[in-house]
Amino acid sequence: MAGRAVQKRRTPDPSTFIGRGKALELRDFAASVGAGLLVVDDALSPTQRSNLEKTTGLMVWDRAFTIMRIFERRAITAEAKLQVELARLKYEIPSLKGLGHQMSRLGGGIGTRGPGETEFERHRRKLERRVKYIEKSLQGVRKRRDLHRRRRAKDGVRLVSLVGYTNGGKSTLLRSLTRDESIRAEDRLFSTLDTQTRRVDCPSAGPFLMSDTVGFIKKLPPELVAAFRSTLEEASSADLLLVVADASSQTPLENFEVVLETLRDIGADEIPRFVVLNKIDRVSEELLFVAAGFESRGEDVIRVSALTKEGLPELVRRICEKLDESR
Repeated sequence: MAGRAVQKRRTPDPSTFIGRGKALELRDFAASVGAGLLVVDDALSPTQRSNLEKTTGLMVWDRAFTIMRIFERRAITAEAKLQVELARLKYEIPSLKGLGHQMSRLGGGIGTRGPGETEFERHRRKLERRVKYIEKSLQGVRKRRDLHRRRRAKDGVRLVSLVGYTNGGKSTLLRSLTRDESIRAEDRLFSTLDTQTRRVDCPSAGPFLMSDTVGFIKKLPPELVAAFRSTLEEASSADLLLVVADASSQTPLENFEVVLETLRDIGADEIPRFVVLNKIDRVSEELLFVAAGFESRGEDVIRVSALTKEGLPELVRRICEKLDESR
């Protein structure tokens, strides 16, 4: 990152979001450091984005588009790639009008619908056809997931889902609990975009399944939430949720509120849960205050380190007790 600027305004500028003066200031700064990309940590309208690019001479990304680009880089499986593409297309279609005069030229010839059709209309139809194709493909995935859930419930197999803010250590926790080294766990945002499910043995309640899915983040673009709904719904069908919180985070309670809001959106906020305070190997005295903050909200907190495996036996014991009670 070449630099960072913070601006205080009562309301965003309707034309450029940050105002023309600030835009020119950023243009000059970018030229002095050789930067070619301006990232705005908020949502921009198509007009604001277009005007900012014209004023600064820079490529401009807003928060939603930046998160989508991260998702694109992390997507590995065909399903994840389709979900990200669907979100990006739904984001781009309303933005076409902000592309300028080149999208307003009249079209003609093969493939158009007669005189008067603009480049904007042709391109929009092309994207909308692709959206319908992807939605149909993902609908099949959703049906298969629902079939698996029904079969699992019929067989009496319990499901524990790991949820939480991105980069909280969910994948590392799943790998440590299942001793499965094939599970990818990396110290970066959104390293997991696909549901990973493994079996965990429980002496009292019998074996259960534990799943890990995409992490949450503040102001997650609604297009991504909608596109990944089939993946997120895995958590809404769980018997128990483990809300994994990073004890070393600067804002653990604020991140927890983001997680709760997302759980409400997918209808999973009433499912029994534990707060798993992870990465306790990275903190000392302040851990007591973090844990007290969760407990003051009525949350049941279990302290662990997925990396060093501290507290994991107690976590498994508590999970087994909870599943045994609900059975």
